[in-house]
Amino acid sequence: MRKAALLYNPDSGGSGARRLRKLESALAVLRQAGIEADLVPSESRDHAGDLARQAIDAACDTIFACGGDGTIHNIVQVLANTSAALAVLPMGTANALAHDLGLPGDLVSAAKALLRAKPQRIALGHVKYVDLRGAPAARYFIITAGVGVDAHLFYQLLTGTKQRMGMAAYYAKAWHMWFTYPMTRFLARCGEADSAESKNASLTELLAVRIRDFGGVVRELAPGASLERDDMRVILCHTDRRLSYLAYVIRGMLGRQWRVPGVELVHSKKVLCQYQQPSMQQKNPRIYVEADGELLGTLPAEITVVPSALTLLMPKR
Repeated sequence: MRKAALLYNPDSGGSGARRLRKLESALAVLRQAGIEADLVPSESRDHAGDLARQAIDAACDTIFACGGDGTIHNIVQVLANTSAALAVLPMGTANALAHDLGLPGDLVSAAKALLRAKPQRIALGHVKYVDLRGAPAARYFIITAGVGVDAHLFYQLLTGTKQRMGMAAYYAKAWHMWFTYPMTRFLARCGEADSAESKNASLTELLAVRIRDFGGVVRELAPGASLERDDMRVILCHTDRRLSYLAYVIRGMLGRQWRVPGVELVHSKKVLCQYQQPSMQQKNPRIYVEADGELLGTLPAEITVVPSALTLLMPKR
């Protein structure tokens, strides 16, 4: 690391003055280590992507995402398939990627850990979908991509509510959806169509997971997932029983390996999802797609893995 830009999200990490003091302390750690580094405020999470592009053009070899998983998601779209490295300073609501990397919550401690981190080339997830205006679109993801129940949660969860209430908004809305979501089914195929390991299913939820530890209440949602693998750990929810969903979440909270009827875990490099009756797509209830906690659009969707797509600073455990 020689030259770095610290892109921070003004909507993450508490009050503006307090956030800035924390960031200045982390910046001082980097500068004391002889790194040319600057703070770069963004107007929004989307703006952070534009600033990352400008930082790369200015010969920065490392881009610090100072915010939550949404900020990281937007910066990843720019850093994918470049030589610039991504570093994470956790300042968001959930900070799932930071938990998986084992980064301390304190920014100064996190900055010191990142100075000792090893740059590692990792795979990224990639999802093709239909955006909310009906046009084909595609995004990379680093944490997870979801279809069905969880994506519908992000559709219903207003950004303003999230900012005011943080994770409480997620839990309150998730609890409400547990009672009210109609468990709309869609079709999914894991693997290549001509492969002997190809799997077809009618599902109410699918999660393609890349990280092991989400932290917080969920913890290990998909045992076997890892950023160091070139595939995804895919959770297939065949069931529409709400108690099965609840049992699976409790399983993760307690770190147990219980088998939950109607919920299956597989490794896959490719997943295709579509409406149960594609020819009647306009009449079907919308089934949403999300990635890294960001609502993207609707089905049909193709989720794949792009090997060696991103350089990530991974702290030593």
